[in-house]
Amino acid sequence: QVQLVESGGGSVQAGGSLRLSCAASGRTFSNYGMGWFRQAPGKERAFVAHITPSGDSTLYADFAKGRFTISRDNAKNTVYLEMNSLKPEDTAVYYCAAKVLSVAPMNERLYDHWGQGTQVIVSS
Repeated sequence: QVQLVESGGGSVQAGGSLRLSCAASGRTFSNYGMGWFRQAPGKERAFVAHITPSGDSTLYADFAKGRFTISRDNAKNTVYLEMNSLKPEDTAVYYCAAKVLSVAPMNERLYDHWGQGTQVIVSS
């Protein structure tokens, strides 16, 4: 079992930045691909970014490209999401998730473990 705890959410003005962290405990963190998803009010949960277990490859949703950066530190069992140039439409609860399978990183159904989420509010 893997336990995931997100932190770093908060309120920020448009154009600002936030850095989300997701700390993992339990089984070997470096065996898992890690993803970030978000759920805005009244909307379905959406893929944001993914990073492979070794950190050598990343994938982003179109809205995240150029503004968000996913990274990981396997020595610290932590994955990060650096978010810049934030927009009001980025307001959502952000979740990190872990999965073993290396396929279809955008498919939330393939993720095995989820954190509880952290709220991000971007005001105009």
